[in-house]
Amino acid sequence: MSAVTTIRAALSDAYRRLEPVSPSARLDAQVLLCAVLDVARAHVLAYGERELTAEQADRFDDWLSRRANGEPVAYILGRRAFFDRDLIVTPDVLIPRPETEHLLEEALACTAERPALTAVDVGTGSGALAVTFKAHRPTATVYATDISAAALRVAARNAADLDITFLAGDLLTPLIERDIRVDLIMANLPYIASDDVARLAVSRHEPHLALDGGADGLDLVRRLLDQAPDVTVAGAIILLEIGAGQGSATMALARERFAGASVRLISDYAGHDRVVCVALAR
Repeated sequence: MSAVTTIRAALSDAYRRLEPVSPSARLDAQVLLCAVLDVARAHVLAYGERELTAEQADRFDDWLSRRANGEPVAYILGRRAFFDRDLIVTPDVLIPRPETEHLLEEALACTAERPALTAVDVGTGSGALAVTFKAHRPTATVYATDISAAALRVAARNAADLDITFLAGDLLTPLIERDIRVDLIMANLPYIASDDVARLAVSRHEPHLALDGGADGLDLVRRLLDQAPDVTVAGAIILLEIGAGQGSATMALARERFAGASVRLISDYAGHDRVVCVALAR
């Protein structure tokens, strides 16, 4: 990219470079340029004749090259918006998706009348669920587990201003080992079938550990449900994010393991299966 270029010219070149590889080329380009210039999107749209410095142009060019190679915008910028927070993300963690906000919203709705409960976010990754839940339920006791030490370090950075206990280990094992009981389990576990992972573009950059859910995508859900009786109290709630089309199978698993529980499916805005809510008997 030329050392002397305007916002309008830079964006025009960016659209051309990204359109073959990104379905959101225009948005990607605008978001990246906003970050380079440290301005809002309205600025880059309104001030097309503003010139970039050579340093800004070089940085934008580098970021465009990375995006054109498929690297997610969130990893390039090192952050991702989730619900009402801005989270640090690195290639050690799955990038938080808007779909997971459905689980968070349900968790907040379910706990509105008992804010001082004990909750756990299983497979916390970036900490998106644990951190945002704790921010909205400051009197709750919140635990977060992950088998990845690198992911826990990212999550801890996102929780720097919050009192959350991070525990290393597989699913609910860290709680079982410490005899910790909870009122709420939140889990956005890997739910992509193993044979499908390599075929998806997401697998090029995001950690396979956070994607691969076994033969049918539900291996970790099964294991979590098997462990749940060892950590839940009467009347506890389990919230599981799932893939589209996994609702019936997940609900059957929950009903098999928790006789008498109320099990329901929550769809996302596109009408796809998204969250299974299991309310245990009191």
